[in-house]
Amino acid sequence: MKILVIEDDEDVRDSLRLTLEDEHFVVDTAEDGEVGLYRAREWKYDLIVLDVMLPELDGWGVLEALRSAKVPTPVLMLTALDSLDDRVKGLNQGADDYLAKPFSERELLARIRALHRRSVGQASDVLEFGDVAVRTSERRVERKGAPVELTAAQYRIVEYLALRAGKVVPGGELAEAITGEDESAMSNVIEVQIHHIRRKLGKAFIQNRRGLGYLVPRPESRS
Repeated sequence: MKILVIEDDEDVRDSLRLTLEDEHFVVDTAEDGEVGLYRAREWKYDLIVLDVMLPELDGWGVLEALRSAKVPTPVLMLTALDSLDDRVKGLNQGADDYLAKPFSERELLARIRALHRRSVGQASDVLEFGDVAVRTSERRVERKGAPVELTAAQYRIVEYLALRAGKVVPGGELAEAITGEDESAMSNVIEVQIHHIRRKLGKAFIQNRRGLGYLVPRPESRS
């Protein structure tokens, strides 16, 4: 998952980045609203963590501009403003969730994962594909009930494709989502990692649509 954190407090911003990177998310940051808005418009993110009290352009302005531009990226508002009016304002302007400071890392991560699942149409944190189960809240993959050892990069690929089961994901999108790099720099790396994943989870788990991208079939599409 690729996340943009827009937060002006350097300590909070660095703490958020480290927390998310420890969970193997790809993280970009912005220190003010104008920079954050530019990045959110120019690059694709799976989720935006947006502070309200920002210099240059505050969080309300960033949110309004994003929704006016039809940017659908889920937004988690993160702020010290915790009145009912503030929460309602954020949600009415297009925020997808609201978390008040101070917050626990566990709650932040749980809300991020829930928002991401919702955005791709997955209600459960356990995704099952025949004898393969992807447990997103635990970042664990099982085959026939036994844990499968995956590297961090391999897990990110599995989770990204599993959450979009039935959809062909272009190689460039997959590379950017899990590494922050474009396909030209990472295509060979992605291919090698998918080769290793298929050895561990079965050749049919990830299918290659030549010239189009990669696909994890929905369970009902399997023979």
